[in-house]
Amino acid sequence: MDPFTSHTGRVTPLDRVDVDTDQIIPKQFLKRIERTGYGEFLFFDWCRGKDGSRDPEFVLNRPEYQGGTVLVAGRNFGCGSSREHAPWALLDYGFRAVISSSFADIFMSNCYQNGLLPVVLAEADVAHVMAAALVGDGYEVTVDLEAQEVRDGNGWTAGFSIDPFRRDCLLNGLDDIGLTLTLESEIQAFEETRGR
Repeated sequence: MDPFTSHTGRVTPLDRVDVDTDQIIPKQFLKRIERTGYGEFLFFDWCRGKDGSRDPEFVLNRPEYQGGTVLVAGRNFGCGSSREHAPWALLDYGFRAVISSSFADIFMSNCYQNGLLPVVLAEADVAHVMAAALVGDGYEVTVDLEAQEVRDGNGWTAGFSIDPFRRDCLLNGLDDIGLTLTLESEIQAFEETRGR
């Protein structure tokens, strides 16, 4: 996966709480075996009206939020089923980080494994980012994993905590397989002695 050190991008505000993984990527799109191609189905049921046409009021369909790469949402984001397709869809759409005051544990773990940074901020800080993004004038933030802070161009800054192991893996672009491969020479040495 791609390393994550620092990312600056436009904020897309999803002013909803308890967003579950079936809304992030509905079950009918889980038939693919690749990790790509899910972005077009992100928040599918919310993006479209009852007749199947795009709902111009939904945030992803609004022109002022096109090209957003940082999603801010209400508490308990990613609840529901444990589908890894949810971070795949968010990444494939173009998001690199999601800001919320809380995430479902399995969703958060799946984000770490795929290079999507879940950023937990205090409710007041999430409210600040949400309000600024809802103005719709291209509000941007920098999510800095090295410094463990989120900041905007107006002098606002908020720190966040992350497990040191997860931070190190993201900074170096290591999922579980990549992490295992860093020990390839030790594994090879063990395998050579095992057959004797």
